[in-house]
Amino acid sequence: MAALACPAFAPALAQTAAPPAAEAPGAKTYGAQLEGFAYPHPLKRFDFTSQGQPVSMAYMDVGPVADPNGRTVVLLHGKNFCGATWEDSIDVLSKAGYRVVVPDQIGFCASTKPKGYQFSFHQLADNTHKLLASLGVEKATVIGHSMGGMLAARYALSFPNATDKLVMVNPLGLEDWKARGVPYATIDQLYQGELKTTADSIKAYQLKFYYNGQWKPAYDRWVEMAAGLYAGPGRESVAYNQAQTSDMVYTQPVIYEFGQIAVPTVLMIGQTDRTAPGANRARPEVAATLGNYAELGKAAAKAIPNATLIEFQKLGHSPQVESPEAFHKALLGAL
Repeated sequence: MAALACPAFAPALAQTAAPPAAEAPGAKTYGAQLEGFAYPHPLKRFDFTSQGQPVSMAYMDVGPVADPNGRTVVLLHGKNFCGATWEDSIDVLSKAGYRVVVPDQIGFCASTKPKGYQFSFHQLADNTHKLLASLGVEKATVIGHSMGGMLAARYALSFPNATDKLVMVNPLGLEDWKARGVPYATIDQLYQGELKTTADSIKAYQLKFYYNGQWKPAYDRWVEMAAGLYAGPGRESVAYNQAQTSDMVYTQPVIYEFGQIAVPTVLMIGQTDRTAPGANRARPEVAATLGNYAELGKAAAKAIPNATLIEFQKLGHSPQVESPEAFHKALLGAL
């Protein structure tokens, strides 16, 4: 959950392991699989073997409240979020007649934190496909936010016959940070930075990049969720998996395959978003050019066949959190 291809919740790359960060009095802590955090719907488990080890994917499976439309929506969380962050979207979609499946990816949130796992978007897409197959879901609309947008694109590329529609909400990967001049950071360096993550560093990062400098009390719950993982007894495994997945985001761009996406696609882009993984490692003149979602969204819509672009002029990286009413009105219209 730290800030993607860099230890973004930390000010710089540390060279030695950091002791547990001091938390504010009364701060909550959660287990390595987010034990103690309340999800909006009952968590279920999909147990399987991946890369030679047993793993368990946590997920919510919420049926339509009324008038089922026979369609399934899969919601894919971002790197700094969990399935629980889709709480409002689950409610809106289930009331609109959809079955809603919301997994926590392996390495994240309430799912297994595996050791020695080779993280790739191909692997996470395959894990998700296996989950849906186990639930009898042959075709679904796949909606991904942030890192989940990269994963959703990979899913649609890998399983086009199983994808009814692709929706990407302020996805990462609309530019290739390595090609743009962001230096590489090793997993060891990223891990040391992840260990320095605190609630204050999470809030500061999200305030700057996600919410255009405007904080609302509703955002505190998601900061607490992430900070509680880093402060809990599983902090080392949480931090290491986060470092591995930061490397995954940096090294596995999907932008070069946008032209191959064969399913109807909707891009939902908050225009004030400036999220740019690794910008703190780039030269200032390079960093200033990164994360311009107002332009990146337009370029992506041109690159993807049969794509529709929805722009939110005054919203940032997480429009579904920042303005749920406006976001869901647009989403239901697009679906």
